[in-house]
Amino acid sequence: MATQIASETRIDEVADGIFRISTPVDSIAGGGITYNQYLIVDEEPLLFHTGKRRMFPQVQAAVTRVMPLERLRWISFSHFEADECGALNDFLAAAPNALPVCGQLLAMLSVNDTADRDARTLADGEELGIGRCRVQWLDTPHLPHAWESGLLMEHTTGTLLCSDLFTEGGTDHPALFEGDILGPSDAFRRKLDFYNHTKDTRAMLTRLAGLKPTTLARMHGSAWRGDGAGLLLALAEALEAGP
Repeated sequence: MATQIASETRIDEVADGIFRISTPVDSIAGGGITYNQYLIVDEEPLLFHTGKRRMFPQVQAAVTRVMPLERLRWISFSHFEADECGALNDFLAAAPNALPVCGQLLAMLSVNDTADRDARTLADGEELGIGRCRVQWLDTPHLPHAWESGLLMEHTTGTLLCSDLFTEGGTDHPALFEGDILGPSDAFRRKLDFYNHTKDTRAMLTRLAGLKPTTLARMHGSAWRGDGAGLLLALAEALEAGP
């Protein structure tokens, strides 16, 4: 499924019941970048990333191409940053039964002060059933940045909602890709150096690899399909090679 909305934003199904909403912005990052959100359509639908506040009308319109926005039950994101959660309160206003869902540190530091409704917090490794799908929160402090960072693994489809891992610049990306993303994303990282290079990076990436994801839902770039475990371990090697 691929639907153009407004003049830029599109929505594509990249795994069974998981839709990538993508808006290209060509005015930043020296060549532009895409901002992606992921909608899991289930008994209790979940949106991962909200996009920036000013993107809300486009992202909202994309969601409504797939389901009524008021059905949204959960709104999640990795860390506190405008592209992760800038439109959080807009979505909470439009979906009266929705709640933020995030890690305990993220809720304590930011979300429960700034969000119009308190978050449903998940401990590291805790799972949340949303119907046929099952999401698990994984604390990833400082990976790639922000103390409160965490990721979601959707086990039914094998999809890792990996936020800024494997960030790639540019605005012309297919919705789902099976080629090399490590090379382009590593070149982008070396140019901007937005990783924290924490001493625990390899251990966290090894843990994520152990989940054996087959789809990586990136915030910036295509969603990717393949041997996610191998790619995550290759990322650990690249990061250890230095900035």
